[in-house]
Amino acid sequence: MQLTGGRTARAFLLLSLLGVSILFLPWPAQAQEKDIVLPESGIHYPGGFDPNTVGEVRGRAHGVYQSPGGPIQFRLEAGRETYVVLATPSWYWNDLGAKVSDGTEVRVRGSKSLGKDGNLYLIAQEMQVLSTGKTYAFRDDDGYPFWKGPRTGTQGSKGGFGSPQKGIGGGPGGMGKGRR
Repeated sequence: MQLTGGRTARAFLLLSLLGVSILFLPWPAQAQEKDIVLPESGIHYPGGFDPNTVGEVRGRAHGVYQSPGGPIQFRLEAGRETYVVLATPSWYWNDLGAKVSDGTEVRVRGSKSLGKDGNLYLIAQEMQVLSTGKTYAFRDDDGYPFWKGPRTGTQGSKGGFGSPQKGIGGGPGGMGKGRR
């Protein structure tokens, strides 16, 4: 069966429009994640990370949960201070195989903030479960989230300070820089 010239042109046009429309389909959620302001704290997430406020806190984790539309969170009780740790999107947390149950002792490195609700917040960069030694890396040295993929553009790709497989103290990426 042969198509006439008009039918061929219409079929080609239809296929071309279909091909072009694919360019405008939404990308996966992790690729287009935008900053949100967490209502209880007023903290921007994931972009509220400030490398100038990075510190390390050791304590016991309690109450791991995911806020609606926000990151995995838990309380970190460290002596007389309690922090709300803002970790990662749940899909990334699950991909890493991160597990923290109530009372687990952890060490978290991240950007410290005081929320508008008066609570201390820690936007996690890296977390180590002390009982197992397992380390989970969430962000690079500048605080760029690993779940967003590699940086592109004029800045180029930034290397991370660690990976989920690296330990806290050793190598080019641990929390403490290891021996030099």
